[in-house]
Formats: sequence, structure tokens, C-alpha cells
Amino acid sequence: MRKFVFFGGKGGVGKTTMSSAYAVKCARDGVRTLLVSTDPAHSTSDVFDQSFTDEPAAVADESNLDAMEIDPETEVREHLMETKRAMGDQVSPAMVNEIDRQIEMAHQTPGAYESALFDRFIDVMRSADDYDRVVFDTSPTGGTLRLLSLPEYLDGWIQRLLHKRKESVKLFERAAIGNNEPRRMMDGDPIIARLEQRRDDFSFAKETLQDAAAFFLVVNPDELSLRETERAIDQLDSFGLDVRGLAVNRLTPEPDPDESGRGATFLRERVKTERERLADLRENFSPPLVAAVETRVAEVKGDFLGEVAAELAVDTALDTQ
Repeated sequence: MRKFVFFGGKGGVGKTTMSSAYAVKCARDGVRTLLVSTDPAHSTSDVFDQSFTDEPAAVADESNLDAMEIDPETEVREHLMETKRAMGDQVSPAMVNEIDRQIEMAHQTPGAYESALFDRFIDVMRSADDYDRVVFDTSPTGGTLRLLSLPEYLDGWIQRLLHKRKESVKLFERAAIGNNEPRRMMDGDPIIARLEQRRDDFSFAKETLQDAAAFFLVVNPDELSLRETERAIDQLDSFGLDVRGLAVNRLTPEPDPDESGRGATFLRERVKTERERLADLRENFSPPLVAAVETRVAEVKGDFLGEVAAELAVDTALDTQ
């Protein structure tokens, strides 16, 4: 198994349960593991009955396991403030107020969440040397796919910005007369340096996601979840990402043979439908099923989490290549 493991899927299918169970499975197999939640719901704290912040902290009663929760709203604010500081250093005082106004508007624009969260992803992946495995509990599929597609789309955009900035600096230098005008040397231009850093970040992320990450999709046995999972597989494949398997969650337990009545009849019909959908997943979806987990009578935490971990047919051994 690769170092970085992502669990994604439609909202509410049980990604936190599966990612937490797999992190526990890795840790109990002696693999030094970090569990990272990027879901705004932050159910990881509920699963382990322990509060987490955006810095790794040891999970109680689980050796080899740390966890952290990234707050997307905080990341957006810090991302925009850092951009404001960087831009403020490059413009005249008269432009600072306009930059502040534009930054506040950017806070509400589509993509601000993904961009800020992506920077945090990069930070976590770059600073993961202390861990053998990093397990990501991601936000619902749509947001995750937009996030993972950023390196593919933004690399070309950054290259075009770099080209325009370098052309602008060249024109500025040609217009400078003697020592009477400030001269911006290409090698020392802070905006070019910033753009080149962004380009390097995207290149690192793209290479890491394609070569050192494995993806698992969590799915419930209903038609809507199956169809969204099918689309997600196609999109992840198109980005060159490694979809290793499907974890089916919340299967209905079958009643005992001697049970009768309305409730038992309902359960048998539901089980029959779910088995047809499981057959569909096995026959028509390319990634294999790595788990088929029944609904528990209580929240999946404590001993239940260990039970789910045992049902996950996902390798924990380290990739030695």
C-alpha cells in the first residue's frame, strides 16, 4: 500500500468510519499512521471521543496513531491573509485598500475553499516524514474531485502568468533610463519567485498524488450512491489517480429465518435489493470491493471501530518500491 491513502465518496456514506477504521488497522499492524480529516463535519473527534486540532496529536489508547482536523474556513482566511500580505509588499500604499477589497470578495468566490485546502494538503504531504502512512478523510466527492484536479488545471495557468510577468519585467527594464528609474531584475522579482514556488507546489502535488497515493471510495447500497461513485471513478481515472477499491457501508442485516411480520418482510426485501446492487458493483465496476459492512446498532467507535477495521480487506504493509 502506498504512503498516502484517501477515502472519499458522497456525503454521509461513512467516509469517516472507513478512514478511521483503516487508520486503526494500520496502527495496530505497527505502521506509524497519521489520520487527517478535511471534512467540515469533523466527525473524527466523535469517533475517538477526543478533540483534535489542525496539528497532529496522539489518539488515546492507540499506539502508532496520530490524528488532526483541518478547518476549511480557517484555512481560507489564513490563505487570503497571506496573499494580502504578499501583494501588499509589492504595490503602492494607494493600492492597498483596493487589494483588501478584492481579497474580501475572493473569500466568497468559488475555488477559494479548494485552493486554501490544497495548500494545506501540500503542507501535510511535505511534512509527513515522521509517518509511514497518512490517511485522509476527505470532504464529499464533488469538493474532493475539484481539489484533486487543481494540479492538472492550474499548472498551465501558472505557466501563462509566469510568461506574462517575465514579459512585463523585460519591458520595465527596457524603459528604465540610467539610474533615475528603479530597475527590477528578473532573478530578484518577488512575484516571479512566488509564481515559481506555486508551480513547484503543484508539480509536487501532481507527482505525489499519481505516484504515492491510493484512493478508496465509500459507497452505500443505494442507486444514487452507486451512480455518483461511478462518475467519481471515471474522473479520478482521468486524472491518472490510483483507485484501489470500493468500501460498501451500511448494509442491512438479514433477519433470522424464523422471524416474520411486517418488519422482517421489509428487511428481507431490502436485503434482496442491496444484494443486487452489490452484484452490480462486483460485475460492472472496475475497482474491487474491499469491504461490505453491515449497519451497527450504535455509533461506530471503540470496539465497533476495531470490528470494521477487521472487515477492511485493504493492505497495511508498506510499499517498499
